[in-house]
Amino acid sequence: MCSHGTYTEVLCWQPPHLTHDGIERLGPIKVDRCIAPIVAALNLAGVRTTQSCCGHGKPGRIDLSDGRVLIVHSDATTAPLERMANNA
Repeated sequence: MCSHGTYTEVLCWQPPHLTHDGIERLGPIKVDRCIAPIVAALNLAGVRTTQSCCGHGKPGRIDLSDGRVLIVHSDATTAPLERMANNA
């Protein structure tokens, strides 16, 4: 995970309640650099995110506009593979 304050801009849907004029729009949002590619891919695929945080060493989250929440773990890229290898 990245350190707090390490951001990159990603195109995300901004819901009406988070815009200055109450109109939903696609625009650049600062996202934690380490999860920015995931957030960008979700939005590009039409899965709208509303906010996110990598957790900075603790479990993080990516909130989706439909109310679902994706939990981000620092070992998420290797843990499933390790579990599969141990079960083989």
